[in-house]
Amino acid sequence: MAHGVIFDCDGVLVNTEAIVTEIEMAAMASLGVVYEKANFISRFVGMSVPDFKVGLNADHRAVHGCDLPDGFFETLKANAYAALETRIEAHSGVHAFVSGLTVPRAVASSSERRVLGMKLQRTGLADLFGEHVHSADDVDNAKPAPDLYLRAARGLGVEPAKSLAIEDSASGVRSAVAAGMTCWGYTGGEHCPPGHAARLRAAGAAAVYDHFDGIAAAYAAGFASGGRA
Repeated sequence: MAHGVIFDCDGVLVNTEAIVTEIEMAAMASLGVVYEKANFISRFVGMSVPDFKVGLNADHRAVHGCDLPDGFFETLKANAYAALETRIEAHSGVHAFVSGLTVPRAVASSSERRVLGMKLQRTGLADLFGEHVHSADDVDNAKPAPDLYLRAARGLGVEPAKSLAIEDSASGVRSAVAAGMTCWGYTGGEHCPPGHAARLRAAGAAAVYDHFDGIAAAYAAGFASGGRA
């Protein structure tokens, strides 16, 4: 059975994490819940939307003794979507690497399906993955559970143990490793704080790269021949 390459979306294929994290932290700060950026990223990047909502609400309750105001998440989502429509970009080297692959490839993202589709369309990546785009809406258990990566592998008809995942979050790395895949970390996004590479390695990343040129070179030296790097 052939190997495949499966990508997280936010923070790996596209620069959304930097944009959305800025908006999310500002929205919480306006309510008196202030985060240190590295801690916010460590806790929430890569998390499913339902789990993210639970986490923010718990933090607001810890500070104020009550839930977030009615309509908070609807407003946050609308503001983030509007920002992404105008500021979203694919990371440097992504198009060249993905389009150059000769093996099956897929997306396994914690994003909601509608928003994920918009991100891929606006960055010209949608046609490179076709129907092999999987969101948190497609599984019962979100990252760091292995369900999403296993679903993506099944859809491609590839063996997880021979396949490669590329992730920017500790939660995502744990998900891919739990699925039996080799996972490479990516720290080329503006949202990645100092020391993030070490966090990804601690979560189980076999290697970490800060640009897709490095990923492409490592892939050509290992996975391109069907073996594990």
